[in-house]
Amino acid sequence: MSAMPTPPRAPRLWLTDLPVLVVAAIWGSSYLSVKTIATGDTVVPLLVLRFLVALLPMAALVAGRLRRLTLREIRGGVVLGLILATIFLVETYGVVHTSATNAGLIISLTMVFTPLVESLLARTRPSAAFVAAAVLSVVGVALLTQGAGFERPGLGDLLVLLVAVIRAIHVVVMHRMKSVRRTESGALTFVQLATCLGVFVLVSPFSGPAPWRLAATFDGGQWADLLYLGLMCTVFAFFVQMWAVRRTSPSRVSLLLGTEPLWAALIGVEIGGDKLGALGMVGAGLVLVGTSWGRVAAGRSVPAEPVIMPVPETVNANV
Repeated sequence: MSAMPTPPRAPRLWLTDLPVLVVAAIWGSSYLSVKTIATGDTVVPLLVLRFLVALLPMAALVAGRLRRLTLREIRGGVVLGLILATIFLVETYGVVHTSATNAGLIISLTMVFTPLVESLLARTRPSAAFVAAAVLSVVGVALLTQGAGFERPGLGDLLVLLVAVIRAIHVVVMHRMKSVRRTESGALTFVQLATCLGVFVLVSPFSGPAPWRLAATFDGGQWADLLYLGLMCTVFAFFVQMWAVRRTSPSRVSLLLGTEPLWAALIGVEIGGDKLGALGMVGAGLVLVGTSWGRVAAGRSVPAEPVIMPVPETVNANV
């Protein structure tokens, strides 16, 4: 009598979750880097430099894969890239006009907006556990903002709030867009970032100094911040996000990225000199509990549409 076949093992979700948490920490640190090198007049030229730094190494890494893209996939990548360009423009202007801590805390509302956008498109309701976890996390964010000295919202705060909505749309559209579901992640990332660079280059002559003039004024520390923003906060972070969203769900990825305000607060306290206080510490704990609870709740839910796994060569791609 032949032995019964062994059922396939469930995927180890923590192997997907860990890189996303690393991205959350990197993004949490990015606000301080942007505040260090950006002003209201240099946002667009800075973004040109940032994306040049990101695209030059990527071009060498994904050149062979770009040739396999279809016209339909390129069009899908351009659409995603236009959304991404909007995110970077609005977010950078927002960070310039508010504190790094405020920006990191407000942007966490992406984890609330994403399941709402997802549910709206699917015409379903998020689970009660997910909603409760999201509410708990938002309460934690509110306490964090108070503990870090949150002031009356200004223009920068409102811009960052708008970015939280646009980020949610980007994640959900990327998950649902059929034209890019089987597109190799590195090639798709390149198309998105190249689209962003094209937008910033077109806008640059009408906003601030020329990018090369801005670069000439940078010292060693500013160049280090620029390289960090271009390589770690852009290439690495968005590759991981696309890689992860195809293996879980937009809500799960956004909940993990929802720890970003915690990292922003920790980095603000340890490096930026912000004072968190007892209330902020309680808020940080609530963000952790709410995110962990919501992650479990999202993992139990069934996505509205099946997640298409990328081709095997994508899994081993180094981008």
